[in-house]
Amino acid sequence: MSRIATEARHGKAEGLDRLDPKEILTLLAMGQQEAASAVDGAVEAIAKAADLVSLTLRAGGKLVYAGAGSSGLMAMADALELPGTYGIPREQIVLLLAGGISSLTDMEGAPEDDVALAEKDAEIIAAGDCVICVSASGSTPYALAIARVAKASGARIVAMANNAGAKLFADADAAILLATPPELVAGSTRMGAGTAQKIAFNMLSTLTAVQLGHVHDGHMVNLRADNEKLRVRAARMVSEISGTGIDEAFRQMQVAGGSVKIAVLLAAGAPDADAAREALARSGGVLRPALAEFENSTGFHKRA
Repeated sequence: MSRIATEARHGKAEGLDRLDPKEILTLLAMGQQEAASAVDGAVEAIAKAADLVSLTLRAGGKLVYAGAGSSGLMAMADALELPGTYGIPREQIVLLLAGGISSLTDMEGAPEDDVALAEKDAEIIAAGDCVICVSASGSTPYALAIARVAKASGARIVAMANNAGAKLFADADAAILLATPPELVAGSTRMGAGTAQKIAFNMLSTLTAVQLGHVHDGHMVNLRADNEKLRVRAARMVSEISGTGIDEAFRQMQVAGGSVKIAVLLAAGAPDADAAREALARSGGVLRPALAEFENSTGFHKRA
């Protein structure tokens, strides 16, 4: 195991427990920063993965996150955010966590090795789905079994791991290597490896959202505004994109049934919500080309 980067001993770990708290924290911070920089080398692979994910979601397939332990928690954090942040239908997002959601109160290690459990969990995967399997070591039996069954089912496979040559990469359509250095506390991959995974997940899902047309000029224009804070945020987006006043933006949001994209199109000159929906349908849900259909009626192009 010492030859595996995520299990190796860090060169500055000698005497760690004898240092004063400030020195320990400084080393821990440096470890996090080094781990974050590992993502730089994975940009091309993350872009390829985003292409696979956006293709899957656009075609109506499921995006499946699969992992165990700390890596599973990083996957879960990303999966749970997508419906609210980018309006991706919840039924298209699946989370396979070793031991199930009930394991979150204890996080026992045994389910990571349960191949039979993984095979049963993977029964939900179908051809046309995309499965993101994540494992710091790249050799977790649960993640490997999910990937094997998914591949046999005709699903696309994205593998994310922190060790070069990881078994998880063998049959992947996109292999995201996050070559993080050894942990200050050897094998504690919730630290550096987990940080790099979290960043990579953020990048992957955000790029996917951009490709699906859920981001416009840095605004999350497909968010689900289901509380007061988000309703205010949504109205501000409508106001900033369209140039209309905030009160008018709130009014358009009501007419649009809470849809930022529809409200922006109404403010840009769409005669009614149905016309706005039809324009979005023609543009594949992407706001910018839909806006072009109405720009001449209001001079919107001067503000876009």
